Amino acid sequence: MVAPLILSRQDHSISRRDIDSDALKVLYRLHEHRYTAYLVGGSVRDLLLNRRPKDFDIGTDAHPYQIKKLFRNCWIIGRRFRLAHVKFGPKTLEVATFRKIVPDAPPDAPAEGVPVVVASSPEPAETDATQIHRDNTFGTPEEDAFRRDFTINGLFYDIATFSVIDYVGGLEDLERRVIRSIGDPRVRFVEDPVRMLRAAVMSARLDFELDTLVQEAIDEHRELILQASPARLLEEYYKILRSGCAAATFRTLDAVGLLELMTPELSEAPPAVWNALEALDRFRAKFPSAPPELTNTILMGSLLEPLDMLARPTTAAARDAARVNFGILPVARRDLERLHQVADLVPRLRDRTPSPRALRSLPFRPAFKDAVTRLQIDDEAPEVIELWMAARQQHAHEGGGRHHEPAQPPKEGAEGAVAASDGHRRRRRRRRRRGRGGAPSGG
Repeated sequence: MVAPLILSRQDHSISRRDIDSDALKVLYRLHEHRYTAYLVGGSVRDLLLNRRPKDFDIGTDAHPYQIKKLFRNCWIIGRRFRLAHVKFGPKTLEVATFRKIVPDAPPDAPAEGVPVVVASSPEPAETDATQIHRDNTFGTPEEDAFRRDFTINGLFYDIATFSVIDYVGGLEDLERRVIRSIGDPRVRFVEDPVRMLRAAVMSARLDFELDTLVQEAIDEHRELILQASPARLLEEYYKILRSGCAAATFRTLDAVGLLELMTPELSEAPPAVWNALEALDRFRAKFPSAPPELTNTILMGSLLEPLDMLARPTTAAARDAARVNFGILPVARRDLERLHQVADLVPRLRDRTPSPRALRSLPFRPAFKDAVTRLQIDDEAPEVIELWMAARQQHAHEGGGRHHEPAQPPKEGAEGAVAASDGHRRRRRRRRRRGRGGAPSGG
């Protein structure tokens, strides 16, 4: 057992004022019911660096259904490893039971200490023939720390003592400003090649150096990134684009040789791409966290548009098969179609003297919000954006726009009957069914 380095409250800079209030509620309730409850991972790292954490994840020795008994707003997810998601409105806090690394074993090997459902839980046990039970093994806080990827992500904040607990040397690496792997990086990157990408991402985001062993392991195993799930890599790209340091991150990925494998189009990208990424970063910097306006459509457009990869299909067959393979990343057809709509709409919104008809109709196009966001990212004149937002608000209030036709009062007389039929259809008389002899049935 490794003796951890423990920083007492007076020896570190973390304040409960900087922790999400709902995360504190979860931590306190677990502690009140005599469970160990830690703030874990990147949130502890960011708080120690005086940065605003993106997420507040919680680790505990409570098992998933024990957590569920404490929180009515809790859902259990996952097949390989059960996680508790505690929801507060649109916010979701991830609460995970401490895990440990289990050496590879045959698929039919019995699981050790894996109570998927605790005995006191009223929930039925779920079974799945495909579940990998050796990945679903609970452990101690120390074992949980050593199964994490990098030392600066292996720190814990204990709500019981307000202390920081370090089993893996993360505090020293924070001081040295270095990204170091927990365990041999050559082994850890073979286990999960996406860790190479995350090492580069953290290096760029935090302005830290890559440890020499980490850099050498990436040089040796970088081709393994091609074995990662393309959908998973695409999600990592979206996280990068939402981070506020997309330009620096993609330059770092290029420097370590990963970018040319995943998206070679970016490895020798024209200046327009880097200008677009820097504009995206400036827009993101205006918000404390990623705003909902940064949809996947907008994010992918920041890469595909300056690369001239948005050519519209010219035939019906081509439209049906429309798909852009951005390196090894698949781009959804719905995002491509929305990008085409945005590309059509943006030039019309840049018109400083739009016609009354345009003012009535364009704000109600499906791609209008994305097009306005594109104008904001491109730093379009604020008065142009205000013009269109005011037009949308005015016509929505009046019931205008293509989707909100104003109701017309019925007219009197014969003309009124015809006009009223637009809003209220005339009731048709039901035809009576005829019997076999041709006479009306019933009666």
